[in-house]
Amino acid sequence: MSNLPQGLSYVESHEWIRNEGDGIVTIGVTDFAQEQLGDVVFVELPEVGTDLVAADEFGVIESVKAASDLFAPVSGEVIAINEQLADDPELVNTDPYGDAWLLQIRLSDAEELEHLLDADAYSQLCEE
Repeated sequence: MSNLPQGLSYVESHEWIRNEGDGIVTIGVTDFAQEQLGDVVFVELPEVGTDLVAADEFGVIESVKAASDLFAPVSGEVIAINEQLADDPELVNTDPYGDAWLLQIRLSDAEELEHLLDADAYSQLCEE
């Protein structure tokens, strides 16, 4: 299995979620996802202030192989996007859990965090 940090939450659409506290979460794509995509060449993210609903599409990630939709793992307002990805999208391939975070959301329903996968459950999903 690819790099899979404990302490993060995951969803079946291959995004990770880090709870920053005070109702703020950071979201990115998993190492498994970036491996499947190949070399990332473009990332499209929503504008700050956009309201997202869990499971809705919020952006696109393109690689030399394919384009894939990005899905919101939780509901809330986008309070920050990683503007570095506009100039350096390949960060998704080199540091998916660090510098290549996608966005931060102020949660509208913190209970949604309880329905996310832990690292072990996500690992099992990827092995199937």
